[in-house]
Amino acid sequence: MSETDAIPEFKKSAGADQQVGITNMSALTSGPGIRSMREVLAIALVAVVVIGGTELLLNLFQVPQYVLPKPSEIGAALVNDFGFILPHLGHTLVELFLGFGIGAVTGLVLAAVITQFPFVEKIITPYILLLVTTPMLALVPLLILRFGFGYEPRIIAVALASGPMVMINAATGFRRVDRGKIALARSYGASTIQIFWKVRAPMALPMIFVGLMVGSIFGLLTAVGAEMVGGGFGLGNRLTSYSSMIQMPQFFAVVLILSILGILIYVLFFLLGKKFASWEA
Repeated sequence: MSETDAIPEFKKSAGADQQVGITNMSALTSGPGIRSMREVLAIALVAVVVIGGTELLLNLFQVPQYVLPKPSEIGAALVNDFGFILPHLGHTLVELFLGFGIGAVTGLVLAAVITQFPFVEKIITPYILLLVTTPMLALVPLLILRFGFGYEPRIIAVALASGPMVMINAATGFRRVDRGKIALARSYGASTIQIFWKVRAPMALPMIFVGLMVGSIFGLLTAVGAEMVGGGFGLGNRLTSYSSMIQMPQFFAVVLILSILGILIYVLFFLLGKKFASWEA
C-alpha cells in the first residue's frame, strides 16, 4: 500500500472533553483538576446559600412547619425516619426495575421492528401514540381492580409509561443513520441484519441512552403516582400518608429521596453514554 492510500487516523483534540453545558457533566469527571474543583466548589456554595437562606427566611418570618418546614427539620426527619422509609424505598425500586426492564426491552424490540418493516410501523404507531398521550395514572384504578393492590398493577403501569419513550427515541436513532454508511455496507455485501447490528445499532446508541433515561424517569414518576392511588407500601404511599397527617418534614424528606433517585438515574445513563457512545461528541 502506498503512502497516499494509507487510511487516515483521526485523533481527539486536547480540548474536546472540556466543553461545559447544563446537560454535559463531563466537567466534573474530566479536564483540568483545578477547573473541576472550582465547579464543584461553586455548586456546593450555591447549595449552602440556598439551604442557609431558606432556613434563615423561614426563621425570620416564623413560617409554620405545616406550611413549609425548615431544611434542618427535613434533614432531621430524613435521618430519624430513614429506617422506616427504607422498606418503602425498596418496594418502589422493585416496581421501577421490573416495570422499566419490561418496558425498555419491549420498546427496543418494537423500535427495531418498525424501522425494518415500515408496514408494521403503520399498524402499531396509532397504538403507541395512544399510550404516549394517555396518562398512565388514569389506568391505575382499572389495573388495581383487575390485579389487586400488589406489585402487578404498578409494574404494568411503569412498563406502559416507559416503553413508548424508549421506543420513540430508539426508533429516531435507528433512522438517523447516515445513508452513505448504509450504502457502503451494502456495497461490501452486508445483509440487512448485519447492517442493523453493525451500522444502525451502534450509531443509534446516543438516542437509545436518551430514551432509556427519559423512560426510567417517567417510570419512576408513574410508580410513585400508582403508589399514591392505591396500595399500602411504596414512597408514593408515604407521601399520601405524611400529607394526610400533616407531617411535612417527613413528606419533604421523601420528596428529597425521590429527587436524589432522579439525579442518580441521570448520572447513570450519562456515564453509560460516555462509556459506550463517547464518539458522539
